[in-house]
Amino acid sequence: MPPTVPRAEELTAAPAWRTVDFLSDLHLDPGHEATVQALAGYLAHTPADAIFLLGDLFEVWVGDDALAEPGSFESRCCALLAQAARQHALYFLHGNRDFLIGEGFARASGVALLPDPTVLAFAGQRWLLSHGDALCLDDVEYQRFRALARSPAWQHAFLAAPLAQRRAQARSMRAQSEAHKHASSWYADVDHPAALAWLQAASAQALIHGHTHRPATHVLAPGQLRHVLSDWDLDATPPRAEVLRLTAKGLERLPLAPR
Repeated sequence: MPPTVPRAEELTAAPAWRTVDFLSDLHLDPGHEATVQALAGYLAHTPADAIFLLGDLFEVWVGDDALAEPGSFESRCCALLAQAARQHALYFLHGNRDFLIGEGFARASGVALLPDPTVLAFAGQRWLLSHGDALCLDDVEYQRFRALARSPAWQHAFLAAPLAQRRAQARSMRAQSEAHKHASSWYADVDHPAALAWLQAASAQALIHGHTHRPATHVLAPGQLRHVLSDWDLDATPPRAEVLRLTAKGLERLPLAPR
């Protein structure tokens, strides 16, 4: 039986919006300062009226209470976003790394939380926005974990543990994930029939998502496209950072990493 197609919430662009930016998979953490600085530079100079962060903004998010730690990396990043939120409308969809982001983060950062998926009505078209992980159906093991980790019972139990214990558990999970990536040459991609079903159910012309770290544009059907965002890693060789910009003229990919 095919998976259930989720109902997409809808967001209508403000009449004053002329430029909208999409980015995802920055995987911010204290060990990648160059990526944090790249985000700061982008936020300070982008002309975008609205910015959509489509998941995995952070490498890991162990709970909003991390913001209460004096000088925490999380609070520093939220201050950066809060400054940008005074000039731009900021939106966030949960990723597979930061699905525990909650209202505490939203209050501290000025970022509005959106459900996954969400339809953005802009420039006379409907754009379906998602992180993309729910569409990687061939990764059965991950989909099982995703269903478990999104359950209120699992989240309540995890967040009830002391913050230090959660941080240690997150480090262990990241190490296991990295070991799996190095041991396997196969990574699940988005399932095209499922993506097309999502688009058709939402009456949208294009799907914009991240997660797979495979920036490209795919034709799913005549007039229906799938746009994949780039991840960011300014310490990689070559460094990676890209924004997908939408205006009334259409979409444009803007590389931000030095060449």
